[in-house]
Amino acid sequence: MTLDDLERLVGVEFPAGEFTIEGYEHWLTTDAIGSPTLPAGVAHPMYAYYAALGGMGLTLDELFAMVGSSAADGPMFGEAGLEFREMMRVGETYRVEGGITGAARKTGRRAGVFDIVSFELRVVDSSGAVAAVSTNSFVFPRRAA
Repeated sequence: MTLDDLERLVGVEFPAGEFTIEGYEHWLTTDAIGSPTLPAGVAHPMYAYYAALGGMGLTLDELFAMVGSSAADGPMFGEAGLEFREMMRVGETYRVEGGITGAARKTGRRAGVFDIVSFELRVVDSSGAVAAVSTNSFVFPRRAA
């Protein structure tokens, strides 16, 4: 992938997707992580992340292909951030929308050439309010052939 191709990715929107916080999955999750008891119907805050990535409208393989890479190339998770705007609810289906917000090529003395691609996912409730925003990045090694 050329630098121009990489930079043209900024602003590309992902297909919209959706994610439902199923009651039984929520129960299993909170039990597995030892969550304190939550008010009835309130989803654990980690569901902001789970819903965003689980409903982002494309698979990780598709995201990697979009940036000229694959899982076999050894991409690494970069950074993650969560912004909570509304309480998320068990049983609700959320629309997930977002896209690529940044793309940069860097060179490390030991790592060589790599790209950092950032994206934002907005988790939107049935009223149209943004419940949460998840920002993430992946690091893509660019090894010479």
